[in-house]
Amino acid sequence: MGKSKLWRVVFTGVLLFGLMLPLHGVKAEEGEGSKEVAMLTKKETGIKELVIPSPAERFTYNSGLTFEYPDAVRGIYVTGPSAGGAKMTELTKLVEETELNAMVIDIKEDHGNITFKPEEGSPYADVAEDFIDDPRVMLEKLEEKGIYPIARVVVFKDSLLAEKRPDLSFKQNGQVWKNGKGESFVNPFMEEVWEYNVELAKVAAEMGFEEIQYDYVRFPEGFDSRDDILEYGQGKYADLDMDNVQKRVKAVTDFVKYAREELAYYGVDVSVDIFGYAATITEAPNIGQNFSKISSNVDVISSMIYPSHWGPYFGLAKPDTEPYRLVDEYAKVENDVLGTLEDQPTSRPWLQDFEAPWLYSGPVKQYGKAEVEAQIRALHENGIHEFLLWNSGNNYTKNVDYTPLD
Repeated sequence: MGKSKLWRVVFTGVLLFGLMLPLHGVKAEEGEGSKEVAMLTKKETGIKELVIPSPAERFTYNSGLTFEYPDAVRGIYVTGPSAGGAKMTELTKLVEETELNAMVIDIKEDHGNITFKPEEGSPYADVAEDFIDDPRVMLEKLEEKGIYPIARVVVFKDSLLAEKRPDLSFKQNGQVWKNGKGESFVNPFMEEVWEYNVELAKVAAEMGFEEIQYDYVRFPEGFDSRDDILEYGQGKYADLDMDNVQKRVKAVTDFVKYAREELAYYGVDVSVDIFGYAATITEAPNIGQNFSKISSNVDVISSMIYPSHWGPYFGLAKPDTEPYRLVDEYAKVENDVLGTLEDQPTSRPWLQDFEAPWLYSGPVKQYGKAEVEAQIRALHENGIHEFLLWNSGNNYTKNVDYTPLD
């Protein structure tokens, strides 16, 4: 049993013991916001006064840090090396001096490494990189500056875990399967993989992060074309009376639901990154993403709607060259889909602040102030006021008006 889990068990035991003690002279204070106070004699308990917390207070973890949720989250992506290096000063200044107010910081990145050294004996010790020397100190600095912290955890794209535990991955001819980029995935059907990532998220919550953002919550791209040749288990989904497409959708959705339930104690929001096109179809059958089902189980949904990542779509031949129109068209579709849900999450799309040279044989469409503002404006005009900016090198466009309609 890990240290944090042990603490929770001890806490719960002490709490339940306290609640079972005989209460004497219980008196409710008068006035708004009063609490019931149970008076016990010192002889009986050694405690003069016991304040019984509300159910919410009783079962919610307190990290000791306080962050106010912004009027609308406007954030940037920050890698582990940036967060733990000299670049963090530059990025913090950017957020402080503009209308930005949040950072999405890598806690577990695309290869499977975590970005800080965990406590001794941690199951993540062998995949740790000491990029962020002391995450708690970093978060305390963000607290001082009023910058909202979001922990990014990459889930099923994890070459390190796949190599360490081939039984949790996909194999071909007895070897761990790799995609065309040499990357491996772990299997969303395996609940042990769920636990591995959710327990790490709990560590991030205990550090003081206000939100856990899960990325790569899916099967590998084009999985359906490999389904017959890859070797993998389906765990508890093997005997379900449904085809493999629906099994994939159910496994991914179940993971998201499980993660949110497990993190409820910590009072953090749970968000998921999802392919933009997933909102435009019933479900993405290859990768197991159903936009509506995932959205119904998160606090925040973050569609990756980078114009460069669409082929001809919405009647646009080259979406990368028309950032305003692409985002405008997408936002209309997403609003329609989310509008059908009983419990709607906050929409907070990822926007493009980078160039896509792979799309061009000649001059590349440049993304600067006008292009970034065009995407933000398109969201605003469709009633979506939160967004995140992606640049893999964390080199963000200068002099952008991040609230162009305000």
